Amino acid sequence: MTDTASIENEDTSILTALDRLSESAPEEGLTLREIFDALDERAFGAILFALALPCCIPFLYAVPQIVSLPMAAIAFQMVLGRNEPWLPEKFAARRIDKAGLERISRSGRKFFGWAEKIARPRLTFLVHSAAERVIGAFLCLFCGSILVPLPLTNTTPGFAVALVSFGLMARDGAMMIAGLIIGISWIGMLFILGPVALKELIKGVLAMMGIGG
Repeated sequence: MTDTASIENEDTSILTALDRLSESAPEEGLTLREIFDALDERAFGAILFALALPCCIPFLYAVPQIVSLPMAAIAFQMVLGRNEPWLPEKFAARRIDKAGLERISRSGRKFFGWAEKIARPRLTFLVHSAAERVIGAFLCLFCGSILVPLPLTNTTPGFAVALVSFGLMARDGAMMIAGLIIGISWIGMLFILGPVALKELIKGVLAMMGIGG
């Protein structure tokens, strides 16, 4: 069992909480529900940040696919205006092993240690309920793009979700805007380059089959 009390009862940052969570996790890892309970965070930002971190790791497979749909489900609840996140049992039972949790913890420090130092309340109108619904809609779009079956498609949108989520926790609207710009730029690139890549893929498959000139 994870010693959740030490995480819950101390005033720690989300990165420190993830460090302690990975250290205390059993070898078989933890379910998403156990991770949520251990973090003891009711805010959408902390949950989305923890789920987005594996998606930031280049060439990491399986874990981003485990967390992408639950992450989208959490973001959609922001659109609905829920006060606290909730996961269906099917998603809550998904498990991340200890090695995966350790990678998540290391990635948090590697990619967002700087954010912890500069985050501060600014442009706080973006953390009010009406704005959060709009932001949740963009996050759903970013989460959906993680499922696109192309190399490295999880890294950029995962970073965008994590940055917006960190901004939510810190009430830092400027950081949230930066994350939204990254994610929207990524989606725009997919719409522009996606059809071209698909066309070339089809041409390559047909060529391998000896069809076409």
